[in-house]
Amino acid sequence: MTLLQIVILSIVQGAAELLPVSSSAHVIVAEKLMGLDPTAPAMTLLLVMLHTGTMFAVLVYFWKNWVDTYFNSPESRIKNAIYLLIATAITGVVGLGLQEIIKHIVGGNMQNFEIEHLFGNAKLMAVSLAAAGILIIAASRMKSNLFGDLSLATVAWIGAVQGLCLPFRGFSRSGATISTGLALGVARRRAEEFSFALAVVLTPAVIVKESYRLYKHQAALAASSAPDLLHLIGPGFLGMAFSFGAGLLALRWLSNWLENGRWSFFGGYCLLASFVVFWIG
Repeated sequence: MTLLQIVILSIVQGAAELLPVSSSAHVIVAEKLMGLDPTAPAMTLLLVMLHTGTMFAVLVYFWKNWVDTYFNSPESRIKNAIYLLIATAITGVVGLGLQEIIKHIVGGNMQNFEIEHLFGNAKLMAVSLAAAGILIIAASRMKSNLFGDLSLATVAWIGAVQGLCLPFRGFSRSGATISTGLALGVARRRAEEFSFALAVVLTPAVIVKESYRLYKHQAALAASSAPDLLHLIGPGFLGMAFSFGAGLLALRWLSNWLENGRWSFFGGYCLLASFVVFWIG
């Protein structure tokens, strides 16, 4: 993998991870166009580092708003912590449950089957992108509630929809969760803040999962690819910096379009991207 390829993937990951357009679909397509294997251990290590960069971008961008919203009183801290825990727990139940169902249906309960085996399925990614686009457009057509707040019911629905995003690459997490909040009457800014607060809670778990997946292949890597992975760590830190910068720019773009009634444009892009992914696949 060349330094230019790492920079390209970093920018694609950093922007697409935080925009409601599905980073997984964009990164996988970019990897395929550059002749890289999305399931290779080197890709896993790089994506772990790039996810870390985008997580820091979210923390930097939203920190002041979160302090004002979530930490302005003891009651607010407790209430929002409960909301995050409930949504994340439901995400885990739905997401892990779906993965087990997929493993049973698609993998035939093979012990070595991993959900990552579906990453190269362009048709599945295209359908997921189209579904995300339709959800975004539908939510944008609903009347905006400037003062709508979260409730136990809304965070439960948001968590459940986030769970649907875990096994289906192309079904944008941010697009689906923000759109669900808007459809349930949550104010735009509140829906955006909660969606990315969930991302900060979820991302470390994703990083741990991907790191463990890499660890499981350690025996095979020791004799062959381990030196290549070690050489990737240095450029990976450069990739983290690029994904961090691209993530900050993407968040500003997302907030601007969300606040100014252009949310549906992201949905239109997802529909267009679904046709492109289907055609490339």
